Amino acid sequence: MAQYSFNKVLTGSLADAIAKVTEALKVEGFGILTDIDVQATLKAKIDKQILGYRILGACHPMMAYRAIGLEPRIGVMLPCSVLVRELEGGKVEVAIVDPMATMASVQNESLGEVASEVHGKLKKVSESLGA
Repeated sequence: MAQYSFNKVLTGSLADAIAKVTEALKVEGFGILTDIDVQATLKAKIDKQILGYRILGACHPMMAYRAIGLEPRIGVMLPCSVLVRELEGGKVEVAIVDPMATMASVQNESLGEVASEVHGKLKKVSESLGA
């Protein structure tokens, strides 16, 4: 199976995990542009219940600027998605997109350098979350 995200399982609440990942992203220069509460949306739109499931849209402004300059339509792959979802037993999974996997389909070699830098930063974020 292809690897397309950096994954960690944490102990604690969804809110604690979101705070922890948001702070770790900030250390690497990312901010949160979007916060999609999939659990609430599914409940409101189709009256279905799932465990907590949030998708954070993380953006590193300078990296986004560079990527847009190299590939104007790269916005279809921005921002970088960070999934924070509740698991059974008081655990929370954090899955951070690997930009090398998503940008591999873009036929622009210049973009590879930016993707590699973002990859390194997001991997550091994942590693900083511990276990």
